[in-house]
Amino acid sequence: MSKNRRKFIKDSLLGSLAFTLGTNIVYAKNIPSGLNILGLGKTPEYQFPGKSNLLTVLNDRPINIETPAHLLNDSLTPNDKFFVRNNGIPPLNIEVDKWELTITGASAKTTKKYSIAELKSNFENVSLNLTLECGGNGRKEFNPPAKGNQWSTGAVGCAKWTGIRLRDVLNDVGVKSNAVYIGYYGSDTHLSGAEDKTPISRGVPIHKALEKESLIVWAMNDQDLPVLNGYPLRLVFGGFPASCSGKWLSKIVIRNKVHDGQKMNGSSYRIPCNPVSPGTKVSAENMCIIESMPVKSLITYPKTGATIKLDQLLPISGHAWTSSNKIVKVEYSIDFGVSWNECNLSNSINRYAWQDFDAKISFPQKGYYEVWANATDSDGKKQPMILPSWNPKGYLNNACHRIAVKVI
Repeated sequence: MSKNRRKFIKDSLLGSLAFTLGTNIVYAKNIPSGLNILGLGKTPEYQFPGKSNLLTVLNDRPINIETPAHLLNDSLTPNDKFFVRNNGIPPLNIEVDKWELTITGASAKTTKKYSIAELKSNFENVSLNLTLECGGNGRKEFNPPAKGNQWSTGAVGCAKWTGIRLRDVLNDVGVKSNAVYIGYYGSDTHLSGAEDKTPISRGVPIHKALEKESLIVWAMNDQDLPVLNGYPLRLVFGGFPASCSGKWLSKIVIRNKVHDGQKMNGSSYRIPCNPVSPGTKVSAENMCIIESMPVKSLITYPKTGATIKLDQLLPISGHAWTSSNKIVKVEYSIDFGVSWNECNLSNSINRYAWQDFDAKISFPQKGYYEVWANATDSDGKKQPMILPSWNPKGYLNNACHRIAVKVI
């Protein structure tokens, strides 16, 4: 196809879209090849017990619910707006006074059981703001499509978690020098109802388990954990995929090898060890376990589709997070990534907490715009402007978040 023909088709498509939007697309010439324009669509509303009726239900068996970006504007995500990613059926008829946590395993010096009351009284209680994000957050943007829940941007949240450090309990049991991994088991049941099947049993390397920010928790934002988020006891590992933070926690095993529980093998929570072209089939031996999550940001105000007048400033706000020590810079662009302006950025409260950012934006003329956000962390890692490397399960999409704005 000739260059002139390609230009004619692109100009025709842009013209049609501008007609649909009711305005011209400012900086249209800068739109990267293959990028879909956001448009000005509305987010549907749903209802679900125990959660805001504005959350988006992706699945009800198991329960998977995400939070639209504009509902994540709070510095700490309210419990009723925190996303849910379950693999099995949550336990029923929970008796907190009888709940026990067992610590055992080949690399444990002994086996011990603890009631929740003993955990609360025998170890130092701590509270940390920690961000949890599903490894598949943003999966719906991958092409070819990846299997799994088609998360948009809302499988993430940051809450104040209260509990004890996992390492204090592990040290109380005793960790052998050959320890490699810890694995967890919860009290949720398999969708099939089979008692001999576990819906999920993942874990983390021993160095992650011993970090001061790795917690066993019973409270979220100074309230009991929501049932759908792991009541009465769960793990929280900031900076790792949220699937590592086991819910309804009943047992931890200290392993002398990489944990091999359910969803630790095959393609689950793994990406190709080396980049592959889109649509490539990758063998299990060439898939590597996801550990640290990538740097990322999210515009939470305004909601995509905002309309303002040309003489107005548009205030934006949002959050940025990383598995490194902290976020050092957040920038925004209104010309599809050609130029960038720096946002105001809050300090990091503690490692693995997201950091708030804000800015006020002026626009040069009337028309359609996209506002993009891009974060840089303390290791110098920066978000890609568009989709990162494709992978079969659609993990780790940390492309710039963007919202649509119409200036009239």
